[in-house]
Amino acid sequence: MSRVSVIFPSQPGDASEVQPYAELVKRGAASRLWMGQSLRAETHHVLAYLAGNGYRVPAGTSVALMPLRHPFEAAVQARSLALLTGHPVVAGLGASAPEFVTQLNGVPYSRPATMAGEYLSTVRTLLSGGSVRGFVLPPLRHPRVEVGAGVLRPGMARVAGAHADVAITWMTPPEYIEDVLAPALHEGAGEHRDPPRIATVVHAAVDRPGRPSVRLAYLAAQAHLRSAHYTDMLRRAGLDVDPDDPGTGARTLVESGIFATGTAEQIAGRLRDYHRAGVDEVIVNTAGVFFARGSRAALADAEEILSALEVGDARD
Repeated sequence: MSRVSVIFPSQPGDASEVQPYAELVKRGAASRLWMGQSLRAETHHVLAYLAGNGYRVPAGTSVALMPLRHPFEAAVQARSLALLTGHPVVAGLGASAPEFVTQLNGVPYSRPATMAGEYLSTVRTLLSGGSVRGFVLPPLRHPRVEVGAGVLRPGMARVAGAHADVAITWMTPPEYIEDVLAPALHEGAGEHRDPPRIATVVHAAVDRPGRPSVRLAYLAAQAHLRSAHYTDMLRRAGLDVDPDDPGTGARTLVESGIFATGTAEQIAGRLRDYHRAGVDEVIVNTAGVFFARGSRAALADAEEILSALEVGDARD
């Protein structure tokens, strides 16, 4: 089944900022509400607040950063969110950039993929009622929690294949997903489990007067375009990007279609490329518009894109 979801494109300062995006999911325009890591209003708290205010919708984190919480706490938060929303939750978890880990811990992880595998395995075991070092979570009935892993490169894809239910990718071209990441997920899963389904966050903006696409791409992705692991992934996908030159990187995102722009119908066509490449859930991210023109404009773009997808699928 091909799904299309929406992500709140920033770190909220108040839960009310996220409510209109939750409304898209509540009325069926999107499959799931995703939020990234927030160091302002905490992601799980915001989603729980929304649930208590009538927005009990499927939710996902893309991604909660592993160095900020113990895996036992991550399991408790994920199943609490499933209980409060009444819907399955994707507990997306990511190892984070080495620079951020160093800021928190003094040193980076010596083997990030190994650490991530142990973390994901611990969360999965606890959520399934198993024991980790003699500790078992108290019984609690709740909708399913899918353990998600942030994936950019083949090494982490193999880890996700072994331990995750969902591989969450960001700024990954559909061809790279199909040719590089999907085989690595299958390799990691081996013969004893199904490979994770794939959920991909895609930057998008409807082409409108006075909104240069390259500028929007830069506003949306500048931090990632300065990041060594994101730019390495993009180079592996055949794109000429340099973490010291995010401006040129933004132009490359637009020219390659990784930043999807054009009419809503053209963007919908680009998003279908991801489904054809094996992505189960495409997550629409209108961050560029959000930072250029505000939340209302970003929401309008997301709604128009989702509507174009729905109309196109009905015709098909």
